[in-house]
Amino acid sequence: MTTEHPMITRFRTEHARLGGAGRIVILPDSVHTAALAAEALGCEVGAIANSLLFDAGGSPALILTSGAHRVDTAKTAAAIGVEKLTRATPEFVRTHTGQVIGGVSPIAHPMPVPTWLDSWLQRYDVVWAAAGHPAAVFSTTYAELATMTGAPTIEVD
Repeated sequence: MTTEHPMITRFRTEHARLGGAGRIVILPDSVHTAALAAEALGCEVGAIANSLLFDAGGSPALILTSGAHRVDTAKTAAAIGVEKLTRATPEFVRTHTGQVIGGVSPIAHPMPVPTWLDSWLQRYDVVWAAAGHPAAVFSTTYAELATMTGAPTIEVD
């Protein structure tokens, strides 16, 4: 009998609590990049919602961006009303999300994390995002992701 990673279990609980309707899929290998996830799932890379945590002057800022985009940090910082966004360290990511880089989900963090949603993801009927672990993903819709996270829509590139 195999036991599920605790972060996936935590994600499942929060996903259900928030009324998530999508499937949670555990892949045989880690999919820590949008390209690997898209290949494993047979979808366009743009339909992968990367959960990118940034350091906004010591506070976390989670940007849910299409795998087809790179975040323009200056433009995005201005859009969310912070002075600057810098790449978060692995320790910063774990502290604020309880998860590791490559497996950060949009939900199920120890404390609420301010979150924004890339407008580009609206182009896809189904969006896939990490489910708390680098080998776990879940399907959702743009509308459901916005509802579950409370994230406003911004342009990130």
